[in-house]
Amino acid sequence: MPPSPSIDLDPGARGRLLGIARDSIRHGFDNGEALVIDLNRVDGRLARDSAVFVTLLELGELRGCVGSLQPSAPLAQAVATSAFNAAFRDYRFPELCAEEFDVLAIEVSVLSPMEPVAAASRAELLAMLEPGVDGLLLEDRGRRATFLPKVWEKMASPHEFIDQLLLKAGLPADHWSDSLRISRYRTLSFAES
Repeated sequence: MPPSPSIDLDPGARGRLLGIARDSIRHGFDNGEALVIDLNRVDGRLARDSAVFVTLLELGELRGCVGSLQPSAPLAQAVATSAFNAAFRDYRFPELCAEEFDVLAIEVSVLSPMEPVAAASRAELLAMLEPGVDGLLLEDRGRRATFLPKVWEKMASPHEFIDQLLLKAGLPADHWSDSLRISRYRTLSFAES
């Protein structure tokens, strides 16, 4: 799966998206909702529907991560909505408080389109993976889970990546079935410096 040209963004666009994410969180403190982007003021890649995740880190530790695996809104609005939801609606964490805002680091990950992976066995899947590059979505028995490519940084091996993803989906770590559906994607990720 070659890198997707559909997720190329110049440094100016990246900076603008990081600003939108931070502005949306600030707006959330004041208004209790995500910032609504004036789509007449964005163009090019920022106006195209995109799948995106926004990750919040506090002193290097995960503080929230929310997004969408399928394009559902123009990129600028998807970032604003995901940033607000990561700050205030990630069920794993309490709502962000104002004292945390200044120490918060924001990362945006724009996803390429999903590509189905046809693997007949776990061994075949493991052989197809590109550690550090592939994000995966697993679906089976009404359960699903995804790991962004960044999660590879915390995994010792492709085996552990798959084990932990299956566990995240609520399936046994050694699970395999003919009904298991796997898709992969890549991301363009960038963060505040």
